[in-house]
Amino acid sequence: MTVIEFPNLPNAQQCQKSTLPNLGLVCITSDKQVRFRTMTRTRYLKLSLSDRQSALSELYRHNLQRLHDALSFCEQNKIQLYRMSSAIFPLSDLEDEIGANILEAMSADLATIGQRANALGIRMVLHPDQYVVLSSDSPEVVQASINNLAGHARILDLLGLPRSPWSLMNIHGGKSQRAEQLVKVISELPENIKTRLTLENDEYAYSADEILAVCQQAGVPMVFDAHHHICHENLDSYDHPSVGSMFYAARETWTNPDWQLVHISNGEQAFNDRKHSNLITDMPNVYHQAPWIEVEAKQKEEAIAHLRSWWLIKNNCT
Repeated sequence: MTVIEFPNLPNAQQCQKSTLPNLGLVCITSDKQVRFRTMTRTRYLKLSLSDRQSALSELYRHNLQRLHDALSFCEQNKIQLYRMSSAIFPLSDLEDEIGANILEAMSADLATIGQRANALGIRMVLHPDQYVVLSSDSPEVVQASINNLAGHARILDLLGLPRSPWSLMNIHGGKSQRAEQLVKVISELPENIKTRLTLENDEYAYSADEILAVCQQAGVPMVFDAHHHICHENLDSYDHPSVGSMFYAARETWTNPDWQLVHISNGEQAFNDRKHSNLITDMPNVYHQAPWIEVEAKQKEEAIAHLRSWWLIKNNCT
């Protein structure tokens, strides 16, 4: 676990160092310092081929700069984990290959960003959108999902990020009662996808136990989400014994336990509310053992700062 200093937090002089999991920023900042542009498929298809080229080129250049800005923000705020937006380079997986070719032409710039992240010690990860359903009973949906993952994997390759769970692509199980199909599809994925793939439990289709079994059979790490777990099981505390047992069971799926990543969120209106709250005010005690935590709260960086302050208080650093 990393030792992090908090020189900008109140009373940090009385507590120079505190052992704290690496808290991750998810995609954007709440105060608009880090924002990405996008384009809908409908709008894109209305453009001529030449206009598609120029529009995507300009958009990708803009988002590349925002990615640099995101790294700068993380550096300034001592954030060592950053989840990139899955829509950072929209439409780059279309069959016309215009977006894909633009990214290839920008490969040197992408490599520079990856090198900078590495130099700063910032771990970059991805969470492809909900349309990735490897367990679908539709072959067309499965193939589209694989194509989507291939596009994300290519972006990670262009960034020069390793083909390992360090630079993971995290997805949900998808269609319920299709665990055997999910394991089979994962076993046949290309190396640049499978070596980065992780699976996460959810509130509806795949419980923590179910997705753990899939991860064990498929040989991929499990990202444990405590809030999804308590919602699925209708629990009244993050410190229910099953939360700790699932956390440690998930850790066993990581070849390198120091890379284990978990998610934290709180309910907006009630403990079991599936909607995310602005800040994190409740966290499983077992998460003190987590090396990496993605903070899934609406107020993004403010939630991270709040958690850090809470950690100092909890450790009597006041």
